[in-house]
Amino acid sequence: MSDGSGVKGPTLSAVVIARNEAAQLGACLATLRFADEIVCVLDRSTDASAEIARRAGARVVEGAWELEGPRRNAGLDACTGSWILEVDADERVTPELAGEVRAAIASPAADVFLVPMANHIGARLVRHGWGAYNGVAAKPMLFRAGAKRWGAGRVHPKVAFTGAIGAPLHATMDHFVDRDISDMFRRLNRYTDLAALDAIEAGATPTLRSALRRMLSRGWKSYVARRGYREGADGVALAAFSALYPLLIYLKVATRQQFEGGPR
Repeated sequence: MSDGSGVKGPTLSAVVIARNEAAQLGACLATLRFADEIVCVLDRSTDASAEIARRAGARVVEGAWELEGPRRNAGLDACTGSWILEVDADERVTPELAGEVRAAIASPAADVFLVPMANHIGARLVRHGWGAYNGVAAKPMLFRAGAKRWGAGRVHPKVAFTGAIGAPLHATMDHFVDRDISDMFRRLNRYTDLAALDAIEAGATPTLRSALRRMLSRGWKSYVARRGYREGADGVALAAFSALYPLLIYLKVATRQQFEGGPR
């Protein structure tokens, strides 16, 4: 990308990692046209995601990854831009955010930037009560190439950063977390399945006492400290699912170990 004087400026790669997200992928990719390159990493997708991505002008990388960290790192490695914007299929870059991203990389004050999230349940913007596995207020989604690497793990692996982390941007990313209460149940079940497998493989068997303690603290944090009470039924749901998360992990680990003959 040239600034008009013949001097080549920073280039931006937008990367989307998805699995069978044909229902959402097109709308996501349509908001990424301001990037110099779009890379779409498809993990074991059997729907029309590849066709949708290619039609949107994205470079498609297909493969099979059991863990989230290596899958995301494969996407980062496929990018050729000097900066990377990492987006999920259920997220949408607003025009205001696109402009701010371009401005940030043109005169960067840091190597990693947090992007504020506007989290939705269905079509409703839900401002309060998020946290833990449910969703976060901001994510380190914009970074200089090489400044971010994902660790191992099936769900929410740790992230390592190189360089300076700057202040959050001002414009928000629209994040359509769940369609409805049924979708929230399905996501809770899927995430706790994966987290239980991670715990078993790491030998980090949770105890009932710690699960109950975390259940109470997470529910309180979501509903009271993060003001979920201001969101009506949605706030109650977020607090309930946050509280159930550690308890379900404990139960899934305990029952699996019981059927398999004890801790490994």
